[in-house]
This record gives sequence, structure tokens and C-alpha cells, in this order.
Amino acid sequence: MSDSTKKGMFDWYFKSNLLMRILIGLILGAVVGLVVGPDIKWVNPFGDLFVRLLKMIVVPVIFLSLVGGAASISPARLGKVGVKIVAYYLFTTVVAVIIGLIFANILKPGLGLNLAGVTGAGRELKQPDLITTLLNIIPTNPVESMAKGDVLPIIFFALVFGIGLSYLVESDIPRIRDGAKILLQWFDTGAETMYKVVKGVLQYAPIGVFALIAIVFGTQGAKAFGPLGTVTLTVYLALVVHLFLTYGVFLKVNNLGFFKFLRGAKEAMITAFVTRSSSGTLPVTMQCTEDNLGVPRSISSFTLPLGATVNMDGTSIYQGICALFVAFAVGQELGFSQQMTIVITATLASIGTAGVPGAGAIMLLMVLNSIGMPVKEGTPIAMAYAMILGIDALLDMGRTCLNVTGDMVGTAIVAKSEKELDLSKWS
Repeated sequence: MSDSTKKGMFDWYFKSNLLMRILIGLILGAVVGLVVGPDIKWVNPFGDLFVRLLKMIVVPVIFLSLVGGAASISPARLGKVGVKIVAYYLFTTVVAVIIGLIFANILKPGLGLNLAGVTGAGRELKQPDLITTLLNIIPTNPVESMAKGDVLPIIFFALVFGIGLSYLVESDIPRIRDGAKILLQWFDTGAETMYKVVKGVLQYAPIGVFALIAIVFGTQGAKAFGPLGTVTLTVYLALVVHLFLTYGVFLKVNNLGFFKFLRGAKEAMITAFVTRSSSGTLPVTMQCTEDNLGVPRSISSFTLPLGATVNMDGTSIYQGICALFVAFAVGQELGFSQQMTIVITATLASIGTAGVPGAGAIMLLMVLNSIGMPVKEGTPIAMAYAMILGIDALLDMGRTCLNVTGDMVGTAIVAKSEKELDLSKWS
């Protein structure tokens, strides 16, 4: 057999569209599960392998991404413009998570799915009080937190470490400055390496999704279709409400027309919806913001790349709703302290969520870990997560569109507050 033959043996798989493969895996899993019924449990190991691969990448992705993201924000640039845009990004992210949780609590996606019955009774979740939750954000031993997979302490330490590194990068001492730049490059390279690993793991996703979904439909039957439609509806309703309510109010308060903004931003919004990548859309976002919305490059060149890294309103809505979907699907009730933990985790996670397709699904693992619902092989939680992953592309389009929209709204508002916005573009 020639080398060319060996090389091309699986081209039909790896060169085909990943989203289509995952969708096909979802559909085939549902069909096979319905046909075979409870005897489908022989596919369990294939689903368990996928879950283990996902768990393998979570902590490295969180730590490397957050350190690199925090360290890339120059302290010298965190002046008036920096403080304003960071405050805007964090505030709208918190609002986004809360909106997502409100809709999830009202529509209750996943309720009645009863995945806990697939592998036995679900376990009781611990209900820590809010003060304990907040104190536990600060790790007593960061290495231990990483080993145990305690997400909030990892996020806190990574942010603190990254901010400290950002100061050293601009040190007046050449030895320290040069060493800090090398260390920052190491974290950036490490993060990029993990993104490559994530892409590799996702190549197995169609098979893993097939196995996990087959188990769900083999044991639950056709009634599993309803919750998937409900969670999709819930996410998009929350995205639209955040767009009109949160961004609309911000623009109104600053005397900027909401529909004029939409006309100027539509090209970037559509590009984000189609590509599902905030980073990939960035050139279009900058062009729309400068040419159509009248923002000077001196501001947009700072706020938009920063937003593509730390401002993930749509992703935060998705994480809040999907976390509750998983909880409802496995028959668990999330108390106030756990839902507050979702707000905190999703807000902090937005800083390190890569602006690439599918990154939100990886960060959802982190949110679930933070509320005591780790995705482990053979558990109802893993099955519920697989259901979300099966329709993630559809959800990703909407959340990425909102992410990019929020970046442009914030950039326009900051530019106007600095009296640098060309208001003729808004007339």
C-alpha cells in the first residue's frame, strides 16, 4: 500500500465538516437508540472515552488561556478607556448570565427528561452558603486546586498570575522584562497548543456524541426530543432579550440610535453568526465599527481585540441556561448559592474563553464543575452534556453573534464618552 493511499484513507472523515459530523452523530445516535432500545448500552465505552478526553483538556485550557489573556492587557493602557470598557464588559456579562438564568428558571429546559433514571438515582448536590462559595474562590494551594479540578480557585489564581505577569512585561529592569516576555510567550504558545489539542479531541466528538445520545434515546425514547427544542428556544429568547434590553438601554442612555447601530453593525453580526468565531470576525468588526459607526481606530484597536477575548455575553447566557438544563435533566435542584456560583464562574470564564468556534462548550464543563456537577463517564450529567454538544453549533451561532455585537456597542459608547465618536455616522 502506498504512502498516499495510507494518508488518504480517512480523508472522507477528517476533511468533512465537523459540525455536520456531530449533527449526523446526534441524529444517528437518536435513531439507533430508538431502534435498539435499552440493549444499546454496549456503546457506553465509546461515550466514556469522549468524556475522559474532555476532562483531560479542561484545566490546561482554563489556566493557560486565562494567564495569557490577563497578561496581554497592558497596565499602561488601562487608563480611562481601559477602565470604562472593562467595566462595561464585566457588567454586561453579569447581566447576561442573570438573564439566561431567569429564562432557564421560567422555561425549565430539560425538566422531565429524568436522565438520572438511566444509570440509577442521581446524587444529592451539596448546597454551600454564599459566603463559603465566595471564600473558596481564593485557593490555599493553587496546585492542589488544579489537581482536584476546583474551577473557581484556578480561575482566580490564573487571573492574579496573569495580571502580575503583565506588569513584569513592562518592567524597567531589562532582565525581568525579557524574562516576563519569554514567560508570556510560553503561556501563549501553551494556550495555542491546547487549542490544537481541543480541535483533535473534537474530531472524536461525532463518535462520542453518537454513543452518549444513543444511550439517552435507547432508555428514554422519543420524549428526549422535546427538551432539545426547549433549550434552543430558551437560549435564543434570552439572546434577543439581552440584545434589545441591555444593549438597547445602553445606547439609549448615550443618545445613540439602536436601529442605526444595527444597520451599521449588521455585516459583522452576520459574519459572526456564520463563522461562529469572534476572533475570526475581528477584521470585519473593526471595519464596521470604524467605517459605519464612526469609532476612531485609536479606540477600536484596543477595545475590540480585548472584547474578542474577555467579552462573551452570548456565551455567558448559554452557560447559564445549559447548566440549568443539565440540572433539570438529571433531576437536581440548583439553589441560590449554586446559581450565584454560575454567575461568578461564567463571568470569570468569559475572560479566558477563546474567540473560536465551540469554545463555549468546553467552558461549560468548567461551569458544571463549579456547581458540583462534574461531567464523568457513565453518568446522567455526561449524557445531558452530550445532548447540548449535539446542538452546540446551532447555539454557537447565536451566542457568537451576540458576543461581537456587545463588543461594538461598548466600543461606540466608550468612544462617545471620550468625545471621539463621529456622530455624523449616526444621523
